[in-house]
Amino acid sequence: MKALLDHCRRWSYATVASEISRVARYSDRLVHVDPLTGDSGILRNRIDSPKTLVVFSLDLDALDPQAPEHRTVVLLNGNLNVSTDIQGLLSLIRTRLRRSDRVVAIVYNSYLEWLFRIADRFKLRNGPPCTTFVTRPDLVQLARLSGFEVTRIRPAVYLPWHFLGLGTILNMLLPAIPGLRWLGLMAVVVLRPVEPETGRRPSLTIVIPARNERGNIESALRRLPDFGTRTEIIFVEGHSTDGTWEEIQRVVPLWDGRGNMRVRAFQQERAGKADAVRLGFSKASGDVLTILDADLTMPPELLPRFYEAYCRGLGDFVNGTRLVYPMEGEAMRFLNRLGNIFFAKILSWILEARVADTLCGTKLLARRDYQRCVAWRADFGEFDPFGDFELLFPAAVLALVVAEVPVAYRARTYGTTNIRRFSDGLALLRMTIVGLLRVRLGAGRQGEGTT
Repeated sequence: MKALLDHCRRWSYATVASEISRVARYSDRLVHVDPLTGDSGILRNRIDSPKTLVVFSLDLDALDPQAPEHRTVVLLNGNLNVSTDIQGLLSLIRTRLRRSDRVVAIVYNSYLEWLFRIADRFKLRNGPPCTTFVTRPDLVQLARLSGFEVTRIRPAVYLPWHFLGLGTILNMLLPAIPGLRWLGLMAVVVLRPVEPETGRRPSLTIVIPARNERGNIESALRRLPDFGTRTEIIFVEGHSTDGTWEEIQRVVPLWDGRGNMRVRAFQQERAGKADAVRLGFSKASGDVLTILDADLTMPPELLPRFYEAYCRGLGDFVNGTRLVYPMEGEAMRFLNRLGNIFFAKILSWILEARVADTLCGTKLLARRDYQRCVAWRADFGEFDPFGDFELLFPAAVLALVVAEVPVAYRARTYGTTNIRRFSDGLALLRMTIVGLLRVRLGAGRQGEGTT
């Protein structure tokens, strides 16, 4: 019996560690707070993280913020199930965290309270007996009272042993099945501190990919409002045939240095919007990065709404949605609109986060978070020629909260669209399948634990 229990325990630890590693491997350190009696560190040691510490809530100096770009993941392994003051514990930890940090808590399933009490009664579990079982609504409320927001709840461990591969299959598939997904023995809960930007407003870089957009270049600069902070505009031109690069070269010296504005320009060696965004972001110096498509169908005048949503702490990843307000003229053809709705629905399910318009070109996030997206892409592979999914996928994995800004989508006033509806749609469908297998189901996930 002891050998079987040890096997189940190790298998469960491996499954949970694999889920936590999705967030922790892109952090700078994992800090395990208040390990419970009987916690041998097996779970902690299986989590993939650059650095691991153990601290106690009576001495949280080790949680003091490091460099601004650093990210800490705090691990609470079962603490919420033995606490009679969850709000007090979370509030104490909250005082030492910044908005980029995350708390990952292992919480036992409140529907299976009877099973855990039986396990405690017959001493089938290590550690103190479970006394507290919180429901999802209770957990959300406790997080709010403590200055946190629940970013993700991921059920885990449906079958706590390998059992000829059946355990692996069930633990991978059941989290994606409605209803049945809540039957896991426990859940990995990710919390983020709710914190608006205070003091100095973060600097901003706006990347404008441009291919055959000569007539929109100076208009983009003229229509950009004052953000009240240092603003860098980076044009990235990609093999235009209408004189776009020459127009960019003409306007850059005219606008560079006006007010808080710095204007720069680069040319792509490769092709595609995704490559243009990567190049622009790699050259960026701003604290916060965003994208403005050079066709100006997303009005530049609305960009401050994205920036302010970030500064107010409403989200870590601010995404535009074009599907709320009526569209102007032929701004989006009928089949394109249906495709956008389809991909929005299926991607929201895959990412476990509501995203109303996955293909809106305007997205905003902190440069430090983008750098983690780059690290994720290095592990995951370059698969996205458009650049939307390769930002949305790691945003979900990294537990970034998505805030959406509705925009009135305008018709073009210059040039023609670069979108190829059917071939691009097939490419998006392939990427969606990749997301289902690799992000939602975790197939081929790095750091998958084994016994």
